[in-house]
Amino acid sequence: MKTVVVCAVQAPFIVGGAEILTAELRQNLERRGFKVDVVALPFKWYPVSEIVRQGLAWRMLDVTESNGVPIDLVIATKWPSYLVRHPCKVTWLYHQHREAYDLFGTEYCSLTDSPEDRQIRESIWSMDGRGLGECRSIFTISKNVASRLERFNGISGEPLYPPPHHQGRYRTDSYGDFLFYVGRLDRLKRLELAVDAMARTTSGARLLIGGTGPVEPELRKQIATLGIEDRVELLGYLSTDDLVRLYAECRGAYYGPVNEDYGYVTIEAFLSRKPIVTTADAGGPLEFVTDGVNGWVAEPEARAVAAAIDTLWTTPASRLREMGEEGRSRVEGITWDLVIDRLTESLR
Repeated sequence: MKTVVVCAVQAPFIVGGAEILTAELRQNLERRGFKVDVVALPFKWYPVSEIVRQGLAWRMLDVTESNGVPIDLVIATKWPSYLVRHPCKVTWLYHQHREAYDLFGTEYCSLTDSPEDRQIRESIWSMDGRGLGECRSIFTISKNVASRLERFNGISGEPLYPPPHHQGRYRTDSYGDFLFYVGRLDRLKRLELAVDAMARTTSGARLLIGGTGPVEPELRKQIATLGIEDRVELLGYLSTDDLVRLYAECRGAYYGPVNEDYGYVTIEAFLSRKPIVTTADAGGPLEFVTDGVNGWVAEPEARAVAAAIDTLWTTPASRLREMGEEGRSRVEGITWDLVIDRLTESLR
């Protein structure tokens, strides 16, 4: 039996898409007959002086064997786990430390243009080049992540899409009277844009938002200030049954993040045969969404998003079903067996 270690990064008490993806990667490796464990180190991105030290911690690890048993393969995931040393290392790149790359100079970045922060940014670039350059293969969770890696680092990666959490459970019940989003409530998901757009709609559209996260208080305040509590509702944490049901019953899904790495919302909505409202700068979702074909792609400003939502509301259910079917056809080939085959091919 081949032994595999998945290298993960875990900010204590924070569970998001990356953590769920790592758990499912382990489960599916085990299903395919590998002996698997996850090695996770805690990660702090603040103060910024900590970021490089976090990378060095991975560099110091020895994961070549455990209790005398050789480890055959290491699968690294996101920054800085791919700095680990191993003679048979592959990376399935969730994302790099984006504040040193595409988010630098934006409102979403804590790094400044000070000499100290420039040195930190240069160190991250150098460490990425070294750690990823040691890999036998580099896969990415989307074309967007691969493009970012090529653009900034000159390193090629092969897109390898991860399946959604509840594959096989998604269904279609109706095309109801609400738009649906589910996921972590943080700044990069840009839900304030959706709330602002809802205040500008003329169709009577409703938006249900599932999930928890740090911007929840700000969203509640925004909803109250705009006076749209009757049309925008924060649902909090959702069980699997409720998540699947809301996808099955919604009219469509909303997902307008900032240059997203991948985005499960798109895949889950399409598997539920529902169209998507997204934005022209959303990143990963644009690998699947075509404007007017299986969803709507709006400019990332409130009036344009509101117009797209109103168009969704006036589109007949028969047409929405056609759009949803087209979306489903684009994502139904994403499977765990394909992922495991590619990640472990160096062992064959």
